[in-house]
Amino acid sequence: PWAYPPMALWMQSLVPECGGPGTGMLESLVEGPRASQPIHASPISLLQEGHGASVLQQIWSLTELPAAGPHTAQDLSQCLWSGTFLGKPQLGKGCQALCCVAQGERDAGKGLEMRKLVLSGFLASEEIYINQLEALLLPMKPLKATATTSQPVLTLQQIETIFYKIQDIYEIHKEFYDSLCPKVQQWDSNVTMGHLFQKLASQLGVYKAFVDNYKIALETAEKCSQSNNQFQKISEVTLLYKPIDRVTRSTLVLHDLLKHTPADHPDYPLLQDALRISQNFLSSINEDIDPRRTAVTTPKGETRQLVKDGFLVELSEGSRKLRHVFLFTDVLLCAKLKKAAVGKHQQYDCKWYVPLADLVFPSPEESEHCPQVHVIPDHELEDMKMKISAIKSEVQKEKANKGQSRAIERLKKKMFENEFWLLLNSPAIPFRIHNRNGKSYLFLLSSDYERSEWREAIQRLQKKGKFGAFVLSSVELQVLTGSCFKLRTVHNIPVTSNKDDDESPGLYGFLHVIVHSAKGFKQSANLYCTLEVDSFGYFVSKAKTRVFRDTTEPQWNEEFEIELEGSQSLRILCYEKCYDKTKLNKDNNEIVDKIMGKGQIQLDPQAVQTKNWHMDVIEMNGIKVEFSMKFTSRDMSLKRTPSKKQTGVFGVKISVVTKRERSKVPYIVRQCIEEVEKRGIDEVGIYRISGVATDIQALKAVFDANNKDILVMLSDMDINAIAGTLKLYFRELPEPLLTDRLYPAFMEGIALSDPAAKENCMMHLLRSLPDPNLITFLFLLEHLKRVAEKEPINKMSLHNLATVFGPTLLRPSEGESKGHLTLASDIWSHDVMAQVQVLLYYLQHPPISFTELKRNTLYFSTDV
Repeated sequence: PWAYPPMALWMQSLVPECGGPGTGMLESLVEGPRASQPIHASPISLLQEGHGASVLQQIWSLTELPAAGPHTAQDLSQCLWSGTFLGKPQLGKGCQALCCVAQGERDAGKGLEMRKLVLSGFLASEEIYINQLEALLLPMKPLKATATTSQPVLTLQQIETIFYKIQDIYEIHKEFYDSLCPKVQQWDSNVTMGHLFQKLASQLGVYKAFVDNYKIALETAEKCSQSNNQFQKISEVTLLYKPIDRVTRSTLVLHDLLKHTPADHPDYPLLQDALRISQNFLSSINEDIDPRRTAVTTPKGETRQLVKDGFLVELSEGSRKLRHVFLFTDVLLCAKLKKAAVGKHQQYDCKWYVPLADLVFPSPEESEHCPQVHVIPDHELEDMKMKISAIKSEVQKEKANKGQSRAIERLKKKMFENEFWLLLNSPAIPFRIHNRNGKSYLFLLSSDYERSEWREAIQRLQKKGKFGAFVLSSVELQVLTGSCFKLRTVHNIPVTSNKDDDESPGLYGFLHVIVHSAKGFKQSANLYCTLEVDSFGYFVSKAKTRVFRDTTEPQWNEEFEIELEGSQSLRILCYEKCYDKTKLNKDNNEIVDKIMGKGQIQLDPQAVQTKNWHMDVIEMNGIKVEFSMKFTSRDMSLKRTPSKKQTGVFGVKISVVTKRERSKVPYIVRQCIEEVEKRGIDEVGIYRISGVATDIQALKAVFDANNKDILVMLSDMDINAIAGTLKLYFRELPEPLLTDRLYPAFMEGIALSDPAAKENCMMHLLRSLPDPNLITFLFLLEHLKRVAEKEPINKMSLHNLATVFGPTLLRPSEGESKGHLTLASDIWSHDVMAQVQVLLYYLQHPPISFTELKRNTLYFSTDV
């Protein structure tokens, strides 16, 4: 019976000529009832009712046609007749019946609403999946029975390893199917089934156990098949892959269901939760289990599978080039997409390839002899981001005003050019690859997570070591490169202008993240975490915890405020700190610390946008990192709230504080600046890198209480927390340092073209400030100039500092800003760009003296 599993029996039942019960199972492809509950309707009538696409989709999933398509009914017909249906022999007239269904696809109606269609198709595939699990489990009982005899086929240990958790998975899906089936059969548009999907998602822990055991299960099954002909005949070990595939498919179905479920439907939040759990699970499972089974056969008959592909920036002959890199089971191929003539198929041009047997990663010592990476200054990247944001705003306005499509297309083209420049010029983390035969290659990445993924994927394949060194002939190389277009899984350059209009624009604002702790380390180490988010289509590192020394259970409990610019994902990387002095003197972008684990979660706008903290766990290589997060939209974070207190210093008018202290510059400003100049002026990213939020709040409380221990606390505190406290002080002023009254005039003054007029206006505006504001501003200005003098060491240029402080010193308070706030993405474009330019103007200006400023006569009216 094992050689003829339920899948073959199921095929036999499709049509009467094969001896089956009639068309019952064919209808189960559409509506989902079991074979024992047939609906007596012809295939053609089913197609005319609008079920054809669903039927064809399910049949398609059982064929071995390449996924890339497009395919016609004729392709399907050939596939079925050639006997490649599930790898089984020809199935005679049953195949003919299926071909009729395929041919009738074009007649499919659109009578069935999309939600039911998605569910019907999913239910049908769920039945197929249950049958596959049954086929997989079928040999288990007889194998166990023989295990205790004198001639066992397999030992009990081998049986437990190969079939681990499959019975549990079968029972979960059987219960899910039996609950969902009647709901789809007795269809009602108000029917709820979200709780079923939520329950299914909550049981993914069983899948996690299966996934963790999958590799050893497969290896054990392969070894047993090779050494035991009896097991080889009865086993369906190729089906071991199906549970991995199923989670991916279920996630896609949840995405489609959510798309076609109204937001006010009771199922909507439940499906959202199920999708979030499923996506997080998919992100966390081991990457060497890949749901893609894309392969190409070499002229020598070897099967070469595509394992990973993506766009990377290569530094070639001194210039940056965008490449599409393909990792196959035995070779890494670097290609460029050729420009195709109209009507012609696009093709890749191979730039180079390295057999994995010849590929090595240079050590940090060897990297010293590699060419230095030219890093684009941060201010150029920030300028480009602002340009992109400004164009996005224009596109939104054109759409809102129903502008001409030609104007919108022109703006989108410009946005793509700018985003492409950013994608090409922002990466700075080197990823070096060396061919044993002499040639070296250098990629630049923006994310250490991504670099680690590529390196680990290559090393996993090298460990398997199934392929030796080789040289591809020109014909072999042509075949391999030709397959890339069909096999690729990443189709578009990762820029936001490639997104469809209905795709999520991502989150704009501030994500507050507390990294609590981690457990699961096997031995003590010096551990820290970094946080990455996607921004403008690529990932960047945004925050870093302190190093927790010599521990297996670090307790960081550090809070960070991370700015999001269209972000959709958060990544956490856990490192072991390297204190080897021989490796520390590398260029700043060469990360030599060891990655202990990494994980990623989707930032679901509905789940994140609450006032309460949302706690979560990321699992990575047996390590669990606990963290909490909450999101503040940019329009909320831009508000200055009027102060209701007159005690303390935060949120109190600067004139009140200086009068109370009998000082010209508030004590908090003087002390923070003094401490930064004493021990933070050489700190890389000073004022840009977030300080720990809990430390900042502690300093705020001490300054507000005027505690006598302020100086002791300052000297012990992390310098980024002190820098963060200074920024927070200016951000919480009830009105900006450069005042609400003068804000419109600053915006007009910076826009003037004539240098002399601009100089007159900008100096006059400074004179118009109240004395406490002006003296504090000039004090801060000179400090920021001194910080920028150390730019070669701290990487903080005048432009970087203007970007950090401009909005903080100029952004209007709530009452004044109502006229300035529009879309979240607009806020970062027009006003903020001008605010940065105002501060940059004064930073680039020769030293400005308070007495000189007041002594100078005015060239025009003092009315502002």
